[in-house]
Amino acid sequence: MSTSLNHFATRDPLSALGLDVGNRRIGVAGSDRLGLLATGLGVIQRRSLSEDIAQVQEWIRRRQATVVVVGIPLLADGSVGSQARKVQRFVRALQVAVDLPIVTVNEYLSTAQAEWDLREAGIPAKAQKGLIDQQSAAVILQTWLDERRASPSEMPGWQSWGNKDYAGEV
Repeated sequence: MSTSLNHFATRDPLSALGLDVGNRRIGVAGSDRLGLLATGLGVIQRRSLSEDIAQVQEWIRRRQATVVVVGIPLLADGSVGSQARKVQRFVRALQVAVDLPIVTVNEYLSTAQAEWDLREAGIPAKAQKGLIDQQSAAVILQTWLDERRASPSEMPGWQSWGNKDYAGEV
């Protein structure tokens, strides 16, 4: 089944915000209004949960986001490790603070993909440090956008916030 770009132009505009939540930084990415492309936007330096949430809220406001996509770093076998539990706690706090759908996706290997993308773009390793987090967020968001486009009604493999597979207990 082929879908033209005109199909996407007639749908409601989408402004998705992608987040790669780490211990020291949160990478931020945004989508175009058609929901086709994700682009790294910046990095939030982690300070405290309340300040981090306030910074995400500012990105949501600035981008007029309609959905937030957060990568959950599941282990290779799909299980939830300590880092995934930290991100789940962040997602729960964000859910309380914003009135938007929050979608979590498995971000396994997103950082490796981001590093590869930056190398392919000819960006020297020393210059990559500040870009890896935002590029990881773009990889996470682009993966979700691609899957959404491929199967917008079912989106197999991707779970919304309420699903315990990725988000954990609410």
